[in-house]
Amino acid sequence: MTLTTLNNCPAPAKLNLFLHVNGRREDGYHLLQTVFQLLDHGDTLHFTLRDDAQLVRVTDLPGVPQEQDLIIRAAKLLQAEVQRRTGALPRGVDIAIDKVLPMGGGLGGGSSDAATALMALNRLWNAGLSREELMALGLPLGADIPFFIFGENAFAEGVGEDLQPVSTPDCWYVVIEPGVQVPTAAIFSAEGLTRNTEAVTIADFSRHLAERNSANGFGRNDLQQVASSLFKPVADAVEWLGAYGEARMTGSGACVFGAFSTQEEADEVLSNVPPHWSAWKAKALKQHPILSML
Repeated sequence: MTLTTLNNCPAPAKLNLFLHVNGRREDGYHLLQTVFQLLDHGDTLHFTLRDDAQLVRVTDLPGVPQEQDLIIRAAKLLQAEVQRRTGALPRGVDIAIDKVLPMGGGLGGGSSDAATALMALNRLWNAGLSREELMALGLPLGADIPFFIFGENAFAEGVGEDLQPVSTPDCWYVVIEPGVQVPTAAIFSAEGLTRNTEAVTIADFSRHLAERNSANGFGRNDLQQVASSLFKPVADAVEWLGAYGEARMTGSGACVFGAFSTQEEADEVLSNVPPHWSAWKAKALKQHPILSML
């Protein structure tokens, strides 16, 4: 039976458990090291084949024109690749999205949406691309996209595309959305950004985890100081959540997270979050919910 729809496809959030800037390449891209953690919280996408070749986002996303949306751009790349391989343009698709993750939050929302689109359409179109081929297809659109297609928690290096699977703590996270969008470019171009943090290894992270049963205390987010100085709500959220344990910003911000051993601990903290912030809890995932599609 030929599939014509794929509904309820998750696009999970990610956290950067630490994020180090080790240098900058001649082309301006920064060299990073990080551990990506998948969360059981995110957007949901729905795909329905059309009778023409159009790719249509049927959900309005304020501030994101369809032609700029990473979902549509990723779908166009895969559609063109299928045509190149088979000589035939695959059917168009209506794409709906239940948008939960904030933009400019450091949670990888746009990249995760694009990755889910690539994985789902690879299946819907019977395109047959491997995980590695989809990762390579998505990389030009965003350095985080290959991680979501990789589908496992990962130690990442380079621009973020050099990935190795890594074990991470089985815990709960509380995430605060401070209510500001942090533009990534502004953080990476800031004069005060640390760009020479000494490199660590995956073994260093794994050893720390084995000794403490927690990622807390390993490294830092080199972007946090700059983001906190430019956006006071980020600094305020770090300070508030820090009263309950280590609090860190994820990615280039703005969201701030803390790790907790149990759901009950997470709930206790959530119940105290000031009402002017959005906040939620999420369980750590070991792998992407639709990794089995590949």
